[in-house]
Amino acid sequence: MIDLDRCNGCRKCTEACYTEMHVPPAWGEPQWEGRQPWIQVFDQGSDGFLVVPCQNCQDAPCAKVCPVGATYYNDESIVLIDQDRCIGCRICMAACPYERRFFNWFDPPLTEEDKKIPYSPDLNVPHRRGVVEKCIWCSHRLKEGRLPACVEACTRAGMRALWFGDAAQDALGNGEEVIRLSAAIKGRGAYRLKEELGTQPSVLYLPSRGGVSQ
Repeated sequence: MIDLDRCNGCRKCTEACYTEMHVPPAWGEPQWEGRQPWIQVFDQGSDGFLVVPCQNCQDAPCAKVCPVGATYYNDESIVLIDQDRCIGCRICMAACPYERRFFNWFDPPLTEEDKKIPYSPDLNVPHRRGVVEKCIWCSHRLKEGRLPACVEACTRAGMRALWFGDAAQDALGNGEEVIRLSAAIKGRGAYRLKEELGTQPSVLYLPSRGGVSQ
């Protein structure tokens, strides 16, 4: 859940994503500070800021169109990309209505530390040329019972705009407190981006006082 009324556009979430996920550079694509914005913060002027990670659609167009099954749901219903299977056709990028997928046109820079990390779709490090990438909700952290890096960074920055949890359990956490989802959204006009498309996005937004275009 993203409470847009609390977001001040500091982009600490994006910075944390870069560090945690070793996010590759962007080549001629939308970017922030030269990297792929897996979680992007849009400045909407008087309407505040709009934070857009992967929406983790539960009826994801990207997963439907992948011809080799490289985009798939893991056991926690998170949409992942297996770089060992991705053929770089980029059909999934065209299918994503949120423009949250990015392509590595060249060899991403790798540190010696990166090269030592055993590859897993839950982290997608080391990154490689010719494949599609995206926010994967820090799947490797969730397996360890930790929150996504962006959520923790937002809390450390004092904004507490990002929350993560299980809607079925009616619970959300931000690293400092746990709240009930139903209580958090009551009377707030909660919405999902482009919900009319039937993609069933998992990200829930609480609007800012100025209103945010959908």
